[in-house]
Amino acid sequence: MKAICFYFQVHQPFRLKKDFDFFAIGSCKGPDGYEDSKTNRDIIVKVANKCYLPANRLILKLIKRHKERFKVSYSISGTALEQFSLYAPEVIDSFRELIASGNVELIHESYYHSLAFLKSPEEFIEQINLHNKLLENVFGPAAARGTTFRNTELIYSNKIAQIVKHLGYKTILTEGSDSVLGLRSPNFVYNAKGNKNIRLLLKNYKLSDDIAFRFSDRKWKDYPLAPEKYARWIRQVATHDDVINLFMDYETFGEHQWEDSGIFKFLEEFPQEILEGHLSRGKYLFMTPSEVASTFPVKGELDVENYISWADKERDLSAWMGNSMQNCAFDFAFSLESMVKASGNLDVIHTWRKLQSSDHFYYASIKNSSDGDIHNYFSPYASPHDAFITYTNVLNDLKLQLDRNLFAKRR
Repeated sequence: MKAICFYFQVHQPFRLKKDFDFFAIGSCKGPDGYEDSKTNRDIIVKVANKCYLPANRLILKLIKRHKERFKVSYSISGTALEQFSLYAPEVIDSFRELIASGNVELIHESYYHSLAFLKSPEEFIEQINLHNKLLENVFGPAAARGTTFRNTELIYSNKIAQIVKHLGYKTILTEGSDSVLGLRSPNFVYNAKGNKNIRLLLKNYKLSDDIAFRFSDRKWKDYPLAPEKYARWIRQVATHDDVINLFMDYETFGEHQWEDSGIFKFLEEFPQEILEGHLSRGKYLFMTPSEVASTFPVKGELDVENYISWADKERDLSAWMGNSMQNCAFDFAFSLESMVKASGNLDVIHTWRKLQSSDHFYYASIKNSSDGDIHNYFSPYASPHDAFITYTNVLNDLKLQLDRNLFAKRR
């Protein structure tokens, strides 16, 4: 039996007011004054209607059709869940319905989709625990007992495994980076270095990105991508391998790839082709990550000394830490850690943590070519420089308010 593992990332940051300029520093009346509520609401409502709601309906339809043969997994960041609660609570209801089917695994991560692990392992662990508590509050106790972890944007190294092994996780999702694999295949289960109890599942980036990035590209040599063609590729790759890990943004469906591209039709028909097609019937199952990790043998150990991720061609940290603006902003944010926590003000701490979302640093990337195009697509700013200026203005205001002790301790 071969497996296909669908993992979908669901994340939305709290976007900042783009007009928070130098002259706004010192004028903020409270920690919530940095966010562009209208833009955040508009984006959440738009993506809910274009992606989350129709995609969830389709996934539920597929679960009912294929029953135990079709399972999927999601990670939903804390900042996304907060905004669903504020602006589109029906999205949470639709995820609850999916989870109630028993065919969905919720993956754990850091609440704020942050890069805290680079500066403060203690803060990183606290954010993971906060995410667990949120999952329990929103989806019930079973959601908090998950054993699969994925770090922000699939960022991973041996250090990440060392940290999360103490939290009880048994499986970690990450990128199938060529720099780590060499000639080995991503389509097997691996062990983390020095941690025989932690399994690693690796994204097959070619097959994943065929859906996530190339599906509607008319210049792509394989356009249009039909379910039959994609199923054939899966069968070819899986001939001697165990599992094909298809990891991608959930917003691929309906938002990044619009409905008129045929993406929903593809998502509906591809599982049918794999599960019922005469060449593969009875040979494949769609499994959750924890099922894959417990079903297939370990192929070997992966030594990941340097950080890898699923972002950009480099598949490292350069999407967020690739230039001086990004590093300066990140260092500034964490220079406030002791001051923020000493305030004891839960609202201030929450605001500071929302400012850690990796998106704020991603927007300040100055990469060119196709990677630069993707950064620009996601950014609400006119330029990386504008993103950096707005972000540091907000941090300067936060620091000033803390210096003035204007944020009273909430009891």
